[in-house]
Amino acid sequence: MAAVAWGRCLPRVWLRRWCPDFPLRSESQTAGGGGVGSNRPLLCVAGGPGLACGRHYRAALCAELKHPLAIEEVASRPVRPHEVRVDVHFCGVNFADILVCRGQYQEKPQLPFTPGMEFSGTVLETGTDVSTVKEGDRVIGVSGFNGMAEECIIDHKVIAAAGSDEKCRLAMRKGAQSIVNYSQGSLKEAVRKLVGSDGVNVVIDAVGGDVFLEALRSLAWEGRIVVVGFAGGTIASVPANLLLLKNVSAMGLYWGRYKEQNFPIFSRILSSALQYCQQGRIQPHIGAVFKLEEVNDAFLHVIQRKSTGKLWVCPPAHTSLNNSSEVLTMG
Repeated sequence: MAAVAWGRCLPRVWLRRWCPDFPLRSESQTAGGGGVGSNRPLLCVAGGPGLACGRHYRAALCAELKHPLAIEEVASRPVRPHEVRVDVHFCGVNFADILVCRGQYQEKPQLPFTPGMEFSGTVLETGTDVSTVKEGDRVIGVSGFNGMAEECIIDHKVIAAAGSDEKCRLAMRKGAQSIVNYSQGSLKEAVRKLVGSDGVNVVIDAVGGDVFLEALRSLAWEGRIVVVGFAGGTIASVPANLLLLKNVSAMGLYWGRYKEQNFPIFSRILSSALQYCQQGRIQPHIGAVFKLEEVNDAFLHVIQRKSTGKLWVCPPAHTSLNNSSEVLTMG
């Protein structure tokens, strides 16, 4: 697997659990109306929980620029695997909302649309690929536009890039919403077709070389590329002008170094990963298991770029341990 990118798609959303020490509905009692953005008025949405698919909810719609918004009934739709449905309690009112409804904002969503860039509420439903929040969680979020409604659906898109169709299909089975085979053309152009000219927020690159440079050029404004390896065999030089033009960051992640530099973090990461496996929240893919005497074949498998997921070498006494759940508990 080469690179994984978190793509920008409309609406672009930041979503986080609300601290339980601060009730959601106390926001209106804070100075200036509080909410996600300080000193901003809040729009109270009189919705209720349990709005299921097939039902309708009310939303403020901008059907024509420079005209008053209309409150209309909108049909709920099913959530996709990577989406979250939120029962909106409060939505911040920003000057940008007014500008976008006048057609004077830098982003111009297609009519009709629902304004509202920041909101708080409760998770009603999550898609099958969502693990960061669950039904009933109190959340705050910053979206593109869609918060001024009794409910909203937010999206988090993952694009997987790999060097073969087989690996791309595996990425889709493991939860990626889109795939790019970078051996068949420009990675940058393929990403642009998927998410538009804005680019992606984060790239995790394990390949290096030309793939790294293409991924770097695919970043959005203030995006970030994280280098975790050079499986392609080439270490690229970073063109500093690309960092400057979009205010992007390039950083490295040498995870194994934490064992010496900060062992408590190293230990917590491993403990969390094992816990997530036991809970079924992550399901690592075991590409192949080789016998100890087949170690050179295992090396060749990797060199020929045939590997997917994790490869294991297993001593003879444990060759029957060939499924992921058994292998993961071996150590």
